Amino acid sequence: MAGPGLGAVAKALGIPPVLHVGSCVDNSRILVIAGALANALGVDISALPLAGAAPEWYSQKAVSIGAYFVASGVFTVLGLPPRIYGSPAVTNLLANGLNDVVGAAFAIEPDPEKAADMIAEHIEKKRSALGI
Repeated sequence: MAGPGLGAVAKALGIPPVLHVGSCVDNSRILVIAGALANALGVDISALPLAGAAPEWYSQKAVSIGAYFVASGVFTVLGLPPRIYGSPAVTNLLANGLNDVVGAAFAIEPDPEKAADMIAEHIEKKRSALGI
């Protein structure tokens, strides 16, 4: 279901059309790619069929990096809830409120199969909206 370019690469390499571009600390590099794709398509990053996943993040730095990723427009599924429960306003903003502002938010799903289903559903919805 990948486009002809990615499909050809994936077929030649024998891989699924899913690209791992690094760990959470590589988000800025990932966002450069996402920004270039969004610009080429004339859309915001939040319109792209991409998602982030951090099933077993373990540090406060990961939460801040994840918040940067979400604030840039990338739907991100976490396996563990972030430790942001000191403030209901911050928790609500990161889990719900950013959708209205940047078109993305965190989702929490500890079950890896359900998390994968959430990501696949998100990607399909974005692909459909873009007509791809």
